[in-house]
Amino acid sequence: MFESNEPKVLARIGPSDTVLDIGGWARPFNRANYVMDAEPFETRGYYGAAQGGTREMFRRETWIHRDICDRTPYPFGDKEIDFVICSHTLEDVRDPLWVCAEMTRIAKRGYLEVPSRQAESSRGVEPGLVGWSHHRWLIDIEDGAVTFLMKYHMIHSQWRLSFPSRYLRNLSEAEKVQWLFWDGQFTYHERTIHGVEAIAHELEEYVARVHPYPAWRLAWDRLARRSRQLGRRVWSGIGRRLARGEREVGRGEQ
Repeated sequence: MFESNEPKVLARIGPSDTVLDIGGWARPFNRANYVMDAEPFETRGYYGAAQGGTREMFRRETWIHRDICDRTPYPFGDKEIDFVICSHTLEDVRDPLWVCAEMTRIAKRGYLEVPSRQAESSRGVEPGLVGWSHHRWLIDIEDGAVTFLMKYHMIHSQWRLSFPSRYLRNLSEAEKVQWLFWDGQFTYHERTIHGVEAIAHELEEYVARVHPYPAWRLAWDRLARRSRQLGRRVWSGIGRRLARGEREVGRGEQ
C-alpha cells in the first residue's frame, strides 16, 4: 500500500469494524480481522514490515487460505464486512472481475490499489521486460470505475509500445500507483481487443497520449519497418523463383 494512504485507510475504519484484507500475504494489513490469500499464514510478510498498526488483529484461525479466483463465494454474507482492503493483488490474479464482484458483495466499503498504467507500461522494472513479469493486467481507474486490459505479450516486443526506463525513474511514488476508496459499490469491466494490429494500435496510442516519443524517432522506425517488410518480400520472391527453377531443372533431367 502506498505509504501516504495508510493513515487515510485507518481513519476510515471504526474501532468495532470488521476488516478483511484480500491478497495481503506479502504485506498484511495488521488492522484486518481476516486475511484471505492463496499463501499460508506461516509464510506471511514476504515484502517485509506489515502496515495498519503494530499488532496483528487477525489470527491463524482467521487467515483464510484459499484460491481467491476459484469462483466459490467468499465465506461471508452480503455486506457482512465493514471494510475490505485489496492492495496490489488485482493485477496478479487470473480473474480480477470475480474478486471485484465478491468484494462489493460482502463489504460495505473499501480500498483497492494497483500499479498505475504508466508504471506497468514502462521498461526498467525487470531486465528486458515491460512492467512486472508476474502481472497479468493493465489497469485504469477513472471516475470510480476500474478497467482491466490484458497485458498483451506484444508490449515487450517493440520499444514504441512502452515507455523507456528513464520515464519510470522520473515518476514519483504516487504516480507509480493508483487507488480507489469506494463506498457501497464501484464499477469494473474488462476491455478486450482482437487482432494483432488493433492491439499494437492500442498500446502505441496510449504511449502517444501520455509521453510521446520524438516524431523523428517514430518516422525512422516506420521507415525501418517498411524496409524490413520490403526486404522480406524481395527475398521471398527470390526464394519462390529459385524453387520454381529447381523444379523445372528436375523435370528437364527426367
